[in-house]
Amino acid sequence: MNWKTVAAAMVLWSLAGTAAAVGRLADVSVFDRGAGRPLPVYTHEGRFYVVGRPGKEYEIRVRNRVSAEILAVVSVDGVNAVSGETANWNQTGYVLAPYQTLAVKGWRKSLQRVAAFYFTEHANSYAARTGRPQNVGVIGVALFRKRAQRDARIDERSPKAPRWKPSDESPFPDDADAARQGPEEWKGSRGSAPFGEAKRESGDAAAGALPGAAPQDAQRARRHAPESYAAENSSSLGTGHGRRRTSHARYTSFERATHDPAEVVAIHYDTYRNLVRLGVIGTPRMATPFPGQFVPDPR
Repeated sequence: MNWKTVAAAMVLWSLAGTAAAVGRLADVSVFDRGAGRPLPVYTHEGRFYVVGRPGKEYEIRVRNRVSAEILAVVSVDGVNAVSGETANWNQTGYVLAPYQTLAVKGWRKSLQRVAAFYFTEHANSYAARTGRPQNVGVIGVALFRKRAQRDARIDERSPKAPRWKPSDESPFPDDADAARQGPEEWKGSRGSAPFGEAKRESGDAAAGALPGAAPQDAQRARRHAPESYAAENSSSLGTGHGRRRTSHARYTSFERATHDPAEVVAIHYDTYRNLVRLGVIGTPRMATPFPGQFVPDPR
């Protein structure tokens, strides 16, 4: 085996168990803005992980892989990235055109601005600072297919074909947001539209909560969270509420084909040290210059 072959084998070994994106209906990746590249995704016991570095900004990128519109409901640390509510996949999200790539840059503050996502210590995460620390450390994207439109039928008794008008009623009676409209995030000349109505920022948020938080959720989480939770997770990572960034959006509508998502992608994140400790990333083997310390027996 020559040195080129050895080098190629080492590169392949180092990349084993990693990928850049996750998902079937759409490719979901975590993009490091500082490095200008997606973070490698590690697989461990059926879960996906990326390594985060404190202080580094990131984006969640979703690339539609199908020839139809899809809806992506995005959550970070258990919080909806558009509305700020405790995440539920029946909430508002982003609509992607066929084969479109969407960059979710941060917590949506308006139709023009977001607060950037960045890795930070657990106690400084947006979720923890709004009283919801239970799900810090995971990024979720629930993907929905669009409901197919019914074909307009021609009434042979009428000289003109009737016009079909889309119904204003939601196909999901238990999901009040399904009949509402939501903002759209633009990518170049083609938009990716959030579905639903973004929750308005409330001036009645609980003390210490950041803008956009749901005060009822924050108070409930504070009552039930264990006192030792923050201390136990002080060394783990969360996502902060960062600097304001431009991210234009508009309202649109989307009718889901099913009540439950067609696919849910979850990507966990933490520091390199913590992922090594959890066994997600193997400890590098240290080479020794003299592996044979004693004389071996003859054959």
